[in-house]
Amino acid sequence: MSEENNEKRTVKSTLNRKFGVSEATDRRNPRADGERGERKSFGDRKPFGDRGDRPFRGDRKPFGDRMGRRDDRPFREDRFRGDRDERREGEGFNREGGERSDRPFNRDRRPRSFGDRPFRGDRKPFGGDRRPRREFAQAGAPVYRQRPEEQQVENVEEVLDETALEARVAQVEANEDVTSNPPWFKKLLALTTEKGREREGRFIGEGIHVVHELVSHHRELVLGVYAVEGFEDETLMEAINEAEIRVNVLTEAQMKQLSSTVATQGVIAVARIASKKPAYESSRSILTLVDAVQDPGNLGTLFRTSLGFNSAGMILGRGTVSPFNPKVVRGSSGTFLRVPFEFDVDLIDQINFLRSKGYTIIATDLHAKQSLREIPAHKLRKMAFLVGNEGAGTNPYFIELADETVKIPMSSELESLNVAVAHGILSYEAALIQDELK
Repeated sequence: MSEENNEKRTVKSTLNRKFGVSEATDRRNPRADGERGERKSFGDRKPFGDRGDRPFRGDRKPFGDRMGRRDDRPFREDRFRGDRDERREGEGFNREGGERSDRPFNRDRRPRSFGDRPFRGDRKPFGGDRRPRREFAQAGAPVYRQRPEEQQVENVEEVLDETALEARVAQVEANEDVTSNPPWFKKLLALTTEKGREREGRFIGEGIHVVHELVSHHRELVLGVYAVEGFEDETLMEAINEAEIRVNVLTEAQMKQLSSTVATQGVIAVARIASKKPAYESSRSILTLVDAVQDPGNLGTLFRTSLGFNSAGMILGRGTVSPFNPKVVRGSSGTFLRVPFEFDVDLIDQINFLRSKGYTIIATDLHAKQSLREIPAHKLRKMAFLVGNEGAGTNPYFIELADETVKIPMSSELESLNVAVAHGILSYEAALIQDELK
């Protein structure tokens, strides 16, 4: 261009350009003669509305005649952003407000629930064994697969609760058929409930190990043994014959009614309720005070642990399950009678009595600051552990009455231990300490 045109362009662009518009020109539309360097002056340009005669590149159609989709669907004028307020928000649009390229907008489309959504192709349901995506596998990311859990069939002994046993007894007592339910059998059946044991003064020991324990170590308490026809256990039958105890035969149906479990072992023993008191005058001894332990299995384990570590005995406070409960007898394998114990005791009076006999009352507490080893040795010659209920723990008032509180050192990831486990740890530690004091 000449200098004259350049000056003219400069003046007009300075006066007429909008603020913020760059002087750089659009080079995407070359002139018809193919020269890119020369451009028309600003005054010779046609306004925007008069550019309809300018040819489009290739076979590109004017804007109004374009097809809106590559699948040749007609263009819809209601898809401009200005009409967005008339549409349902979020349906048929991407995050920027534009149209989705995968499906058209449908005003009548309702969101489907998760359960009604069909899976595409061979896609498996959520929670199944879904394969990792291809892009993750190609990127080399580690793929974690879980091994399917193996269902192991455990030999779990299903136990009937007290309510079911009482209902069974009531049903049999209401039946007046003497042939199927003779009076002697009704008396045996009454021993499966707490009220019947208290009234008769007897209890039932069920299972091969329990009957063998009662026959071998407590012959004076055993009143009779009952077994189903065809019962065969040479070791147990030999012990019964040596003790000169008669074996009474029951039918399978009668044995199931007397059993507190669903699967019976085919033998029970009936014995008198009895116990011996602990020797409180001993120079060295370990006792266990039990506060409202209600799980029969836990109480049976407490008896076994006490026997294993030569405990002087157990004192069962009020609210604790009866030691003659069939589940306690079975949980202790019948060994509970070898541990001296008292039951249904007022623990407040018992704590004061033991303190007068020189015992140190030791309670377990999660907030205690010392372990059993940190207590002075002279206080551990005679000790009584105080253990409490499975859920509520030991009564706080009893903890206040205790002489010492201890904790079991363990990981902070666990809040507390099972009462039977905690008692086992303390009994083992106490036995070691008393051996060192000899």
